[in-house]
Amino acid sequence: MNSLHRFVNKPYLLNNIFSKKFSNNVLKTRLSYNSQFKTSIQKKNYSNNLKVHTRIEEELHEKAHIDYDRVAIKWNPSIAKLYEDALKYEDGSAISSSGALVTASGIKTGRSPKDKRIVEEPGSSEDIWWGPVNTKLPENVFLINRERAVDYLNTRKRIYVFDGFAGWDPKYRIKVRVVSARAYHALFMRNMLIRPTTQELETYGSPDFTIYNAGAFPANRYTTGMTSTTSVALNFHANEMVILGTEYAGHGGDVSLFFGLSGTGKTTLSADPKRLLIGDDEHCWSDDGIFNIEGGCYAKCIGLSPEKEPEIYNAIRFGSVLENVVYDRHTRIVNYDDSSLTENTRCAYPIEYIPNAKLPCISSGHPKNIILLTCDAYGVLPPVSKLSPAQAMYHFISGYTAKIAGTEEGVTQPEATFSACFGQPFLVLHPARYATMLAEKMKQHSADAWLINTGWNGGAYGVGERIKLKYSRAILDAIHSGELSKAEYESYDVFNLQIPKLCTGVPSELLNPSRTWKGSEDEFKKTRNSLAEMFTKNFKNYEDQATQEILSAGPVLS
Repeated sequence: MNSLHRFVNKPYLLNNIFSKKFSNNVLKTRLSYNSQFKTSIQKKNYSNNLKVHTRIEEELHEKAHIDYDRVAIKWNPSIAKLYEDALKYEDGSAISSSGALVTASGIKTGRSPKDKRIVEEPGSSEDIWWGPVNTKLPENVFLINRERAVDYLNTRKRIYVFDGFAGWDPKYRIKVRVVSARAYHALFMRNMLIRPTTQELETYGSPDFTIYNAGAFPANRYTTGMTSTTSVALNFHANEMVILGTEYAGHGGDVSLFFGLSGTGKTTLSADPKRLLIGDDEHCWSDDGIFNIEGGCYAKCIGLSPEKEPEIYNAIRFGSVLENVVYDRHTRIVNYDDSSLTENTRCAYPIEYIPNAKLPCISSGHPKNIILLTCDAYGVLPPVSKLSPAQAMYHFISGYTAKIAGTEEGVTQPEATFSACFGQPFLVLHPARYATMLAEKMKQHSADAWLINTGWNGGAYGVGERIKLKYSRAILDAIHSGELSKAEYESYDVFNLQIPKLCTGVPSELLNPSRTWKGSEDEFKKTRNSLAEMFTKNFKNYEDQATQEILSAGPVLS
């Protein structure tokens, strides 16, 4: 057949091979073979050029113009596959001694709240709390950034698509699709979203919301509305988010709901071995109870140890993602005390990696305790205070804490900050509207409110000491057991807080900051009054929509 192949592709040789004595039938047979061969070659070439596209590829091509003939689209790949790709294609990736994927987020090692933009459009514009938190973005500029992100994704040899859910309660959950260029980002989102079952994927359909993550590619800072090369743009009309210029991929029985900023202890304190964990961050309080929005946890790792936080420490294994940690290149053992890369070392892991996680992450009960966490860098707020409903609203709107080094870009020392509702960069509505909803839920379900300070005691940062984790845990135990609801209280001046005189497991002198202050009484009062003035000044931003009851619940300086 090989010799015939040579001949039929060179017809001029036929005259030399076939003599006239060959019958017409023989010649017709050979010419027929020649014709069939050419046809088979054409069919083969055609089939090679014709690629059958999957539903996901077709959707991405139609909606975002992803070049599915050039870019390999990897849909909901396994953990093992994501490990392989990260190790093969992404510099700085490694496997830690415990089996976690070690990654580097690039230049950005914290959030960039000043770079958030929301498209101004008729459907949502009147409800959004416009200002420094939510900066207006024209829709045409969003489309420019979207096109820029898609253009970048089309230059990649491979992209990753993860389809998951946000919200454990099927009544309220939404379908979220994340399109990214890095295996690290895909694994991160696989951990943080709720992972569909095989059956759920078969009936998943189209997403309700899509995120295009082209974080390795910068925004054009000369584009209208851009202030840097980083942009996180949200479009409620299109139900899309576009990320440019940042590769940082950044709670049966009674229920307690924690509020607090990064570094205040939400993840650590909610991972209580004596209680079931619903989640450590994003939650919804519906008419039916509490449910977690996420499928995983995102914990700070600096100073992590098996003695202090065994549940989190042991959750760092195969399938987890470690961000910006330092490790021994030979043993692959992570040094969680090393902050040379950033103070904001992190780990993302599936919630089921916590032994006492409640799955599904839904509670049919309503919270009995609302806990506002703060990290007071001045050392003048009590370790625990019982709040009236009005005080709960005031402190919820205030959202006071200290920015912990590394939590946000450029923060290297703790500094006082106020972040409305303990999450100002993520708010869309006015803080007073969220506070009103919280107060209504608390009243409806007779929930108590508490302010817990996990920051400094005995003096400000640099003089006093961080309140020990075992004391914060003891305070929570006393709240959950009902001990503190029956305790004897004393009034704390200026802030008018009610603080318990005794709490099992906590030294009594620690409960009142004035008794542990290492400086003079005048210095203590000056520091306390200074913080009170900060509260008052900050709250002027919300006076326009706050009731008189809320306004009177703040600090009072004589």
